[in-house]
Amino acid sequence: MARILEGSEAIARKLAALKDKVPEALRPVLVKAGEEIAADMRTLAESSRRTGDLIESIHVTGPGETTPAHSADGGQRTAGEFEVLVTAGDTDTRHAHLVEGGTKPRFRRDGSTTGRMLAAPFFNPAWRLNRQRLQRRIDRVLRKAIRDAAK
Repeated sequence: MARILEGSEAIARKLAALKDKVPEALRPVLVKAGEEIAADMRTLAESSRRTGDLIESIHVTGPGETTPAHSADGGQRTAGEFEVLVTAGDTDTRHAHLVEGGTKPRFRRDGSTTGRMLAAPFFNPAWRLNRQRLQRRIDRVLRKAIRDAAK
């Protein structure tokens, strides 16, 4: 019976070590991953450049930080402990979704049209280009942090 308790204490110590080591190991990797996705988003958004406001509005929000007001999801959000948010848009730039998906022509009351804007995707392609490689990197760091904490 005493042996089971000793094993339980050892497991409890290792789990406590995990609680401390995993977040400190993952935070820089997550932020770096977000920065890489944002860099690709900026490069892909270059084709739609008029003023550069859209490119400048691409932000990376690290764990525990809050996104800019009126970002792509329509408001502010605080990233979780193991979360990095990449957003496009801010209080001055609210057209990222229109660039990403394009627009249809709209008719004015006088019968004229606003014209059509072709889609110039930058957000989703940047995510798809990086997703698997960054996931493998994060998994490697996570496995290493778990192994180190279990020693």
